[in-house]
Amino acid sequence: MKYPMTQNGYTALQEELRYLKAEVRPKVIQDIAEARAHGDLSENAEYDAAREKQSMLEGRIRELEVKIAGAQVIDQSQFDGSKVIFGVTVTILDADSGEKQTWTLVGEDEADLKKSKISISSPLARALVGKSVGDQLEIRTPKGVKECEIVEISI
Repeated sequence: MKYPMTQNGYTALQEELRYLKAEVRPKVIQDIAEARAHGDLSENAEYDAAREKQSMLEGRIRELEVKIAGAQVIDQSQFDGSKVIFGVTVTILDADSGEKQTWTLVGEDEADLKKSKISISSPLARALVGKSVGDQLEIRTPKGVKECEIVEISI
């Protein structure tokens, strides 16, 4: 499976994987060894907690390895600014309120609403992809359908 992402998103996943393997994993292994030294494992809550933490950690490491192996880093150097594509920043104007919103279309792991980054698989991003400046579109929201216009596309 391919996971589209920006270069920044790819670098962040690599850094998280390095951190988990080099810093977190040795600490968890040490915690297990210390808990084991406390004696009877059948009634040792510290041991159970450390093993559960190890299980979650190894699951996240495997998930990151799969995503990195399947990463499809999108090269935006060929972007000509004419259409909304993955990795661009797009500004839309709400026809009713006159409010402008700016969103960057990124991979699922990079999405962060507080930073105005939305997943390429989100309904809003799917509505925007392929559109050009000046295009009108209808966006379905929980509050109903909104009429918007694309006013700017940039990298």
